Amino acid sequence: MKRRAFSREFKVSAVQLVQQQNYSIPQAAKNLGVDRTTLRAWMRKFGAEFGGDAKPAVTGDAALRAENRQLRKECEQLRMERDILKKATVFFANHQL
Repeated sequence: MKRRAFSREFKVSAVQLVQQQNYSIPQAAKNLGVDRTTLRAWMRKFGAEFGGDAKPAVTGDAALRAENRQLRKECEQLRMERDILKKATVFFANHQL
């Protein structure tokens, strides 16, 4: 049987699927059509590179805290963007005359 070669991007995407989207390793491996041990090896190799600790997805309270942290970060970004748009609207409204 011929050995398949996967690009670095594919491997990184597989690792991110487990780390960021909370897929289990067996579930992600099945969906991607790779062996579990192969995906575990990619987790060890690329896991720490993307803010993970090369472990499978976090569960329970830790996962909720991580999601909450992410949502707060996004909310702050959206507030900044909103404020910038408000200021731009006022600026252009005053300079239309």
